[in-house]
Amino acid sequence: MIPPPGVSLQGYSYLLAILERDNKRWLRMAREELEKSGTPTDAEVKAHSMTIREAERQKPVALVVGASRGIGRQIAIDLAREGYAVVVAAKSTSDASALSPFPPDPNSPASTISTVEREIHEAGGTATALPVDTRNPSSVNELVASTALLYGRIDVLVYNSGAIWWSSVQKTPFKRFQLMQQVNVEGLYATIQAVLPQFEKQEWKARVIVVSPPIYSRFFRGKTAYAMGKVGMSVLTKGLAMDWEREGKKQMAITSVWPAAAIQSAATRNVDDLKDLRKPTIFSDAILEMLRSEPAEVNGALELDEDFLRTKGYTDEDFEKYNLVPGAKPRRIMPKILPDLRVAEQEDEGKRVDSTQLRAAKL
Repeated sequence: MIPPPGVSLQGYSYLLAILERDNKRWLRMAREELEKSGTPTDAEVKAHSMTIREAERQKPVALVVGASRGIGRQIAIDLAREGYAVVVAAKSTSDASALSPFPPDPNSPASTISTVEREIHEAGGTATALPVDTRNPSSVNELVASTALLYGRIDVLVYNSGAIWWSSVQKTPFKRFQLMQQVNVEGLYATIQAVLPQFEKQEWKARVIVVSPPIYSRFFRGKTAYAMGKVGMSVLTKGLAMDWEREGKKQMAITSVWPAAAIQSAATRNVDDLKDLRKPTIFSDAILEMLRSEPAEVNGALELDEDFLRTKGYTDEDFEKYNLVPGAKPRRIMPKILPDLRVAEQEDEGKRVDSTQLRAAKL
């Protein structure tokens, strides 16, 4: 058995097992549907299962990296509800079929890519759980290759993986700093590098959503090591958007999004007052609105979930449904006005320098 390019032998065996499982799932779905109006033959069940499979394969494909719990889980579930085929990617896996009660606490270690995949299937959606270690570029490359092999395309990439350590520079050991850079900015860069060739095959028509903050100085306070990686992710959003503008890729957009108020997740389990928390659905709703927007409107934008939804017509009344405690008014943790990063000489680049061309000239 020779695996396709970019996929390991072990990974290929895993993909074949997924396909075998999905074939059984399509047959079961087909039989259940046909039995509502009679007793189908095996041939009729098989033919209808093929129809179901083709319908699933026609869906737009979203790859959500960091989707095992919390905000990432909610993004994956809501994208599937919106009609996407979702690849649920993260490190943690489990035997979801044996878990009881189900579903697990979405912010606990019991929530894995396997349980999120099962949640989506049980809700009638399309999903595939693929493990990835974003610290390892080879693992990231294999994730993208496997997604393309299974679905043939990637229409949306959401990068939600993140490592957190909030403390002063003196109290942040180098190994902790290094881990955050590997998972946050390096993991994002590796994922972008891996997916760009697939976007090129699709004639540069896709969207990228990055979970990273606006850039302003208060964000650095008390968590400098964390901020270095997270702000670096936002710089990538800005810079890649400029690349695509330069290159005339008008159907591409990369957008960063961050919570305006704290959201219930594993990262906020120590919040004392639940009245200050919102449900993660506000975040996934903001992402869905971004994906519905024209690329030029959101390309290179560093958005806050609430503020972006307000530009789409959401009012104070609409935000009530996102409050974890009904009737509460969660404290806004982000500034109301953010700095404009553009300068008067924004379009004046002077003489462009491309290191790839300089190196080629030397060779």
